[in-house]
Amino acid sequence: MSLDRSDVDKIAHLARLQIEEQDTPEYAQNLSNILDLVDQMQAVDTSDVLPMAHPLDAVQRLRSDEVTEANNREALQAVAPQVEKGLFQVPKVIE
Repeated sequence: MSLDRSDVDKIAHLARLQIEEQDTPEYAQNLSNILDLVDQMQAVDTSDVLPMAHPLDAVQRLRSDEVTEANNREALQAVAPQVEKGLFQVPKVIE
């Protein structure tokens, strides 16, 4: 796909970029090259390619799901002003 000077001016206006007049042909060539590459990539048949969740197939290291602390609920709730059925009771804040 070949872009001309007016296309580059429109793109620059939409992107709110100020391009010097002498740089416009270089921008047109660079943008045309990028669009040609996109066309090439669009032409590749990817119907047999499985989608990837991560390009490196990295595995997240997680710690084992084990209990590491004893249940201290009774000791912690012993100093609470109000407890009901194992839950802390707090005063109503919103009316």
